[in-house]
Amino acid sequence: MKVLSIDTSSQALALAILDDTRLLAEMTLTIKKNHSITLMPAIEFLMTSLDLMPKDLERIVVAEGPGSYTGLRMAVATAKTLAHTLKIDLVGVSSLQALIPEEVAGLVVPIMDARRNHVYAGFYENCRAVAPEAHLSFEEVLERAKKATTVTFVGEVTGFVEQIKASLPKASWQETLPNAYHLGRLGLELPPVSIHDFVPNYLKRVEAEENWLKDHTEDGQSYIKRL
Repeated sequence: MKVLSIDTSSQALALAILDDTRLLAEMTLTIKKNHSITLMPAIEFLMTSLDLMPKDLERIVVAEGPGSYTGLRMAVATAKTLAHTLKIDLVGVSSLQALIPEEVAGLVVPIMDARRNHVYAGFYENCRAVAPEAHLSFEEVLERAKKATTVTFVGEVTGFVEQIKASLPKASWQETLPNAYHLGRLGLELPPVSIHDFVPNYLKRVEAEENWLKDHTEDGQSYIKRL
């Protein structure tokens, strides 16, 4: 099965083409450039390099979130369009799970910086989630991780190292980028989703939506009063 995997959930753009579990081609760009400009040309470059046609693909795997709102929308929209047009399977995989390196023992906590000392965080052991992914303060993440004997933080960890050292001096950490090959392999084992119903897993509302909800609560009746 030939699989195209796509991850634009962060600043990095990661793509891979697999033939079952065998990696055929892979690309990771970490430059600050709009994914809407680079995504399709990058896919076309990989496909052309392998002498593959769109009809050769049998499954699209996409990082479904959490992560950048714009990046997630771009990847999911592209994946849905390709899957619908080519009439092939679509599979969504957690962006956080794709940050986990292979063969890491104990509790692994993949994180993505969500600003204001908050993160998107997952909690995994043996490649399986042991708690739901969530948008949390980093203090809450550290508190949850204290229960584990062995802890490794991965993903966007650079800005949180000092807090990790202070709270969990025995913990390990490793800055990791999205791994499209790993994403594709994970997607091979999952059932396809409904193309029509599939949406990104943001885990958190955009700030504008949160502000609107604050101004239009049932208690305040702000919106109704203005009608």
